[in-house]
Amino acid sequence: MIVGIVGLGLIGGSLGLELRSQGYRVLGVSRQAATCERAIIRGAVDAAGVDYSLLATADLIFLCPPLQAIPITVAQLLPHLHPQAILTDVGSVKGPIVEAIAPLWPRFIGGHPMAGTADQGIEAAHLGLFRDAPYILTPTPTTPPDCVAAMTAIIEVLGSHLYTCSPADHDQAVAAISHLPVFVSAALIASCEQESNPQVRKLAQAFASSGFRDTSRVGGGNPELGRMMAQYNATALGRSLRAYRDRLDHLITQLEAQDWDNLEAFLTTTAAARPAYVAPHAPPSPPTHQPGPAGGGL
Repeated sequence: MIVGIVGLGLIGGSLGLELRSQGYRVLGVSRQAATCERAIIRGAVDAAGVDYSLLATADLIFLCPPLQAIPITVAQLLPHLHPQAILTDVGSVKGPIVEAIAPLWPRFIGGHPMAGTADQGIEAAHLGLFRDAPYILTPTPTTPPDCVAAMTAIIEVLGSHLYTCSPADHDQAVAAISHLPVFVSAALIASCEQESNPQVRKLAQAFASSGFRDTSRVGGGNPELGRMMAQYNATALGRSLRAYRDRLDHLITQLEAQDWDNLEAFLTTTAAARPAYVAPHAPPSPPTHQPGPAGGGL
């Protein structure tokens, strides 16, 4: 199988390194010739260039540009695809991407590897990025079964844990555990910055330690990425933000009422619930979603 990768940053470069180490031939496309050269030097691709025609022989192509660039990338790529080529993306939002691409190319399957680091670009790419991480596929009833099978085999090679679900379920789950924390974390930073007493604010900055560092980390990340999360997953993120606001209002009510027993009970409940989200997980059961026969778009 020949694998193509559009976008040779952290995710695309790491995919290339991993798949080449397993014997796949990997072809890459990037907007910058310098990135292509570095990807070749680093061993992430067998060949790379700035022209989509390089991917004319690719059997499976990963779309790794920023979310907002994925639909236009596909439009530019379509004339160069052979009829049986499979397209997949790595975006963190699935609904709008599947809706935009599936009608253009029926052999598309949405994907999302839940892996990454704070570093970006081809120099940040490394082997093992996807190992033991969740990798979600979002086939629809019209996704050809062989596309699901091909991606399942690739995910096994990457050492990831495969999950399948609908695009809508993916987006709501990711809103709760990935997108919401970014905005909660940003609001935490902003609330500290609202302190009107400069001396108190300076003391808070001096006193901040691991607790604040951990809870504020994602709020201090890439603003463009945060905007894309909100723009492309607005409905699901809004639902999660409202649920979070409801819990904050509940806590304020308990605090003002000096209801310490129920406040402690709340914290006991959340302490018991946390391990299900952060403890190492066993590999999932085999996928239960069975796509229907091949067909058109959504």
